[in-house]
Amino acid sequence: MRQLATRGAGATLFSGAVGLATQIVATVVLARLLTPRDFGLVTIVTTFSLLFMNFGMNGITEAIVQRDEINHALASNLFWITIAGSTLLAVGFASAGSLLARLFADPRVTGISEVISLTIVFTGLQVVQAALLKREMRFFAVSANDLFARAVSVVVSVWLAWLGWGYWALVAGAVVSPASSCIGTWILCPWMPGLPRRAAGTGSMVRFAIHTYGRFSTGYFTNNLDNFLVGWKLGTTSLGLYKKAYDLFVLSSGQLSLGLTMVAVSALSRLQRDSAQYKRYFLSALGVMAFVGMGIGGDLTLVGKDLILVLLGPKWGESGRLFTIFAPGIGIMLLYCTHIWLHLSMGRADRWFRWGIVDLVVTTVFLCVGLHWNAEGIAVAWVASYWVLTLPSLWYAGRPIQLGISSVIAVTWKYIVASFTAGGIALLVVQQMPSYVSVPGTLWAIARLATSSLLFVALYLGLVIALHRSLAPLNKVAGLLREMTSRGKGSHAEPGSERCTPDPETSPKDMLAPAEISRECVNKSGTSII
Repeated sequence: MRQLATRGAGATLFSGAVGLATQIVATVVLARLLTPRDFGLVTIVTTFSLLFMNFGMNGITEAIVQRDEINHALASNLFWITIAGSTLLAVGFASAGSLLARLFADPRVTGISEVISLTIVFTGLQVVQAALLKREMRFFAVSANDLFARAVSVVVSVWLAWLGWGYWALVAGAVVSPASSCIGTWILCPWMPGLPRRAAGTGSMVRFAIHTYGRFSTGYFTNNLDNFLVGWKLGTTSLGLYKKAYDLFVLSSGQLSLGLTMVAVSALSRLQRDSAQYKRYFLSALGVMAFVGMGIGGDLTLVGKDLILVLLGPKWGESGRLFTIFAPGIGIMLLYCTHIWLHLSMGRADRWFRWGIVDLVVTTVFLCVGLHWNAEGIAVAWVASYWVLTLPSLWYAGRPIQLGISSVIAVTWKYIVASFTAGGIALLVVQQMPSYVSVPGTLWAIARLATSSLLFVALYLGLVIALHRSLAPLNKVAGLLREMTSRGKGSHAEPGSERCTPDPETSPKDMLAPAEISRECVNKSGTSII
């Protein structure tokens, strides 16, 4: 299980890295072909549509992955529930386009909403099949499919933007991504649902899914309130500039945290009967997240402005300034997201939902206060909310297993100190060269990126080694990387390599073992670019 989890993490991280590179290339090209207003206009619609697009994907997925046993009838019921819900939401969202157009005083929003509603249907069609793949811990297949869908979406968006389609290029890319992912998922997992019928466990799994989606919904409102406030108060151009800075902030951390969530939940779910081992695995993973996250956050804080200049060009200068405000929150955002692992792996979606209400209230207060200082105040509010909420979230999530907050602090504080100290020293050194810092031009920006990053990394690693009085953190990460890239032998092949077709009429008393139904998820031959 540990090898599967580690290799799954490796596949997910590799996918995240390639996906990040793809996203950056798309951002660089589209930022030069389109305007901040184009991005802001589409963001108005996707701010609302993504909530409905994730119906089932956040809820049904976790219910299937976390459950000990599942049979064909139960999976079929969940499939039809998801399809029915997604279809109703898609029709409702398309009909509500005119309301959004009046709210933001732009008639173009109506047409965008009608087309974007298709993303809700395409996502719902693949939820159960994708969940079965993840249940089998076939993360390499899932990651490959995600990369394929993202690549197709990028190609379509860039091509149409080059042809002069404007914001419709972004709309087309947003629709093509889930459509491509849906096709790939059905190819990888050709499991076919039966007709809906009474099956033991359907009610409990739906309740679990409702709690999980409820938590996702509160989190979604929390994470998108800023878009609404900026677009409503400052207009679509300011929203486009703000959203691009926020997207790059989320890309640098979200690719890692979101990609690893299913891997962590799948692994920890199998350890919940052994509290000591569960806590040991979680704290070890938390330490690695702190090491990586604090390093990334500190470096990007130093080079944020130059990074945006190189990637997007001079017309996005305001985004660069906002990005340097977001960057100090990258590391703490990664740590905050690990509370999700605890709630879901222990099957406590109800507690996760209750915490989501706390998160929503606290973050809303921060954002409303920050709005007084426009987009800059919103960015500061985001970072502050993560620093305030992280320890309480881990304390609350860990209460069922008596996870002491002192143990969380013990495995993270050295990386936080190292990041802030290295960043401060590097900033002082750079400020001693004012003429070098102020020279305009892309080539000089690249030079500053390289020198500042090398200086920070050297200082950060040196401080981490000094605070730990050993090379243990570096050795741990190096060991994990070796395991992630290991192909394994024979018995350690990826699950699902053999075909297993359970009887579609399996009765509740003949529940399948955790991996059996998902072994159907085999190939027949063997996170928005806007």
